[in-house]
Amino acid sequence: MQYSYVAIPASAVARAGNPLLQHLLDTYVSESNKVASVWRAFEDGDLDFAPDERSTSVRDVFKHQLLSERRFFGQFLGTPEPPPDHVLPPTLDRRSAEQRFIELVLARLPFFAAQDDAWWLNLVPFFDVERQRIWIFWRRVLHTAHHR
Repeated sequence: MQYSYVAIPASAVARAGNPLLQHLLDTYVSESNKVASVWRAFEDGDLDFAPDERSTSVRDVFKHQLLSERRFFGQFLGTPEPPPDHVLPPTLDRRSAEQRFIELVLARLPFFAAQDDAWWLNLVPFFDVERQRIWIFWRRVLHTAHHR
């Protein structure tokens, strides 16, 4: 499939140590590219729009995606992440949010690529239960889909 815009080209995707796990990296990048493409459809003037007074604004969805992905991957999977107060761009507009999102995705790729099978299958705390890291990873990728 050809897209008019690709934030992270296939050539930039790290290679997994185990080729059977390459689909994790490829899918994470593919889903992240979709998020970036949807975000690009907004203008800065749209960022305070919310479909209902009880709904989240576009700006808040951007913030939530950046902060929650950082927390999710850092806390549950142990990815090296910036401190929370360094996640959001100093001025949050559409372009800076997208750029920061892609920077954070690119920074995680080598970490994920370096992990072996045992690491992915290891049980770790996930809220009040334990789950395999691979389960947590896929849970996050699926969760990200609703931020588009």
